[in-house]
Amino acid sequence: MSFIKLIKGAEIFSPTPMGRLDVLLCDGKVAAMEQESQMPSVHCQIIDGHGLKLLPGLVDSLVHISGGGGEGGFHTRTPQMNLEDAIIGGVTTLVAALGTDAVTRTLPDMLAKARALESEGLSTYCYTGSYQVPVRTLTNSVMDDIVLIDKFIGVGEVAISDHRSSQPTLQELLRLASDARVGGMLSGKAGIVSVHVGEGDRYLALLHQAVEQSELPPRQFYPTHINRNQSLLEAGVQWCRRGGVIDFTSSTNAQFVAEGEIPAAQALAFALQQGIDVSQLTMSSDGNASLPVFDKQGRLTGLEVGRVSSLWEAVREAVQQYQVPLESALASVTLSVADLLKLSSKGRIEVGADADLLLVDDSLQIHSVLAKGQLLMSQGGLLKRGTFS
Repeated sequence: MSFIKLIKGAEIFSPTPMGRLDVLLCDGKVAAMEQESQMPSVHCQIIDGHGLKLLPGLVDSLVHISGGGGEGGFHTRTPQMNLEDAIIGGVTTLVAALGTDAVTRTLPDMLAKARALESEGLSTYCYTGSYQVPVRTLTNSVMDDIVLIDKFIGVGEVAISDHRSSQPTLQELLRLASDARVGGMLSGKAGIVSVHVGEGDRYLALLHQAVEQSELPPRQFYPTHINRNQSLLEAGVQWCRRGGVIDFTSSTNAQFVAEGEIPAAQALAFALQQGIDVSQLTMSSDGNASLPVFDKQGRLTGLEVGRVSSLWEAVREAVQQYQVPLESALASVTLSVADLLKLSSKGRIEVGADADLLLVDDSLQIHSVLAKGQLLMSQGGLLKRGTFS
């Protein structure tokens, strides 16, 4: 297969609309972008983009690639993510995390799975730690993990406002965030703290205390699941007005919605209507996480599994049902995420960026997926499968 590809005549969203251009891909990068028919096509694999939109591949900031769950016992541990799950959902870059279970789910296993997915064609990164504080690490230090292990870009998802949380104190959270921040500075990484926010009525109070009683900026913390209910969503808007970033979870189920959870697409539309800039708003899938339902006594009453493909479904819903402009919905799963996580070659279409790309039709159905310049899906059909699929 040619290492040089030419995508001809697609309408470009970088995610900003750029009109129709030919895009030349070479050695896994975007090499040139020109007006149609201005670039030679000799020795190129030609991909016809006429009638299609060319978008950046999605950056999913929270996926439990090695499985999660377990809140209902060993038989409720959720399965690992398959390569195909990402491809059909247009996800070309993902960030892996542990969750409630950091006993039978381990950092070495997650790191090995991340490297496997990288070998199969995706770009992968990881958080060290899990829900619990003190956090589990590979080197016995959050800072050392981030500095010395290439794939670790932050720590999380640390749980707050949740009965499954280890109920971290303010000082514990500050020390954790400080170590992550310095580790990020020393290694040129984000050094972010991914924060799982549960259904507790303290919402984001601990994060407000952290920035009030330290020199840490709000963007040091990256709270997710902010669409659990309207009160938490409004608290998230206030966090953004303080300068923070919030994340909405696209995986959901009917019972969650019946109990007040707001679909990610609707939450995104609401936050934009409140005047929050899209650079402060992201969506993630929580893929392969458990979606547990608890009663008021904290007893498990139901369990489903998060889907990576729900992320693109949320983008389509935001555009088609809630009238969010395509460039804004797209930014929430590409550029906004990539900039926050300091992934400078991801989430955009520009010369020098990684050739992680989607071709979609006018109804926003995914037509083709490229990751690092390699076609993984073409005309809706998978060209690449996981090693053991």
